[in-house]
Amino acid sequence: MTAAPVGGTRHAHEAKGLGGGRVGLLGAVVIGVSTIAPAYTLTGALGPTASAVGDHLPAIFIVGFVPMLLVALGYRALNNAMPDAGTTFTWGSRAFGPWIGWMGGWGLLAATILVLSNLAGIAVDFFYLMLSQATGNAGIADLAANVPVNVAMCLVFMALACWVSYRGLEATKAVQYVLVGFQFLVLGWFAVAAFTRVADGSAPAGLSIDPGWFNPLGVGSFSAFAAGISLSVFIYWGWDVVLTMNEETQGERTTPGRAALSTIAVIVVLYLTIALAVLSFSGTGDGELGMGNADIQENIFAALAGPVMGPFAILMSLCVLASSAASLQSTFISPARTMLAMGHYGALPPQYARVSRRFQSPGYATVVAAVVASAFYAVMRVVSVNVLSDTITALGMMVCFYYGVTALACVWYFRGSWGGNATAFLTTCLAPLVGGLLLLVFFVQTAVDSMDPSYGSGSEIGGVGLVFILGVGVLGLGLVVMAVQYARRPGFFRGESLVVGRSTTDA
Repeated sequence: MTAAPVGGTRHAHEAKGLGGGRVGLLGAVVIGVSTIAPAYTLTGALGPTASAVGDHLPAIFIVGFVPMLLVALGYRALNNAMPDAGTTFTWGSRAFGPWIGWMGGWGLLAATILVLSNLAGIAVDFFYLMLSQATGNAGIADLAANVPVNVAMCLVFMALACWVSYRGLEATKAVQYVLVGFQFLVLGWFAVAAFTRVADGSAPAGLSIDPGWFNPLGVGSFSAFAAGISLSVFIYWGWDVVLTMNEETQGERTTPGRAALSTIAVIVVLYLTIALAVLSFSGTGDGELGMGNADIQENIFAALAGPVMGPFAILMSLCVLASSAASLQSTFISPARTMLAMGHYGALPPQYARVSRRFQSPGYATVVAAVVASAFYAVMRVVSVNVLSDTITALGMMVCFYYGVTALACVWYFRGSWGGNATAFLTTCLAPLVGGLLLLVFFVQTAVDSMDPSYGSGSEIGGVGLVFILGVGVLGLGLVVMAVQYARRPGFFRGESLVVGRSTTDA
């Protein structure tokens, strides 16, 4: 379905100089999976999610998958109508106007920049852990706690990832095939080994899979449920990178949407497999290897790799390192192309629209993303580890915000264009409407809950939780930057480059 826009001096999709046809369906799915970073995400999210919802971990992963699927249907419909590298920014501007579109784009930029800094930090931690395991020298792992050494190595990882991303999607794709393939190999090995130990009675918990684990109604309270969903949203986040590559994909109107749905489907199967393996092996108690043990929650695989995989535990360290490095590199795709589109349409300075002639990639925007993420990590790492971890916790709020805006933009853009077509009504109205509203509800609930000083690391300012202050602060900064851009470049905000419109074609 191609929707015809109403009015306007400029079409929503204009050539920006990016190289077309660089990525097919398989390549897009691999890049999407790499951005989600399953190994890195699971090692950090399994513990906190289990602490919030107990043994209903599989249920929360399934429930978290539902809004992602519903929102992805909306993304697919918008991409079919208006394939544009700006995604949330462009589609939000076309549906709701420049102000909401700009803030939607800011939400995406903020989320990806924050994650880039965290990914680089995780890569550093596992780099030194891997060296420690390989050499048998436990002291090497302690180098990750040395702030100057940590920051310096983080900047090296960031520069390498930026260099690969600058060279375009063909270089990115080649790197990701290797790193993602290795992740699936090791995670599959881990799951089989965990189930084997459960079967032979050597697992500390040794639990049989219980159908009650899949019941979301068994979660104790709505706050606990919302906290679990917020974490669940984070672990699925990143699949939308395949949409930001739409102008560089073979079949720009159809392939990105199919890749998004395929990526989410692959990830939910992998997550459920690992969740069941860890839950059966460890349980949710607070024993030495239980997921309720606060000492191991931040890095479950570091604690369980040895007991589960024996002498091959080093492979899990390599796996998480590969996962964080892969995601660090592929995550550059989204902010770079969003800033490219914002520069192209006049919402940011024109230099953001520069494209490398040699690699046909958004070179300037890629470098800016690397510099901002590096500076943020360096400052936050020096200030406090808690500030950095709480900022990443606040990331879930921004993800819910910009995903919700994009889903509702689909509903509003296609309003009244279904023409009695039940399938079109489902995919362009009902599904994105439910998904978008769910995510915005989780956004509000998380914002309210995070005002409690005990939320996240327990840090506070003036009795208000640091997670809330950081989340609201980042969104508030977006309003300030938007006001500055309005003063300098009012044309975009007057609708001169992206005009508000709606579909005039039956969906």
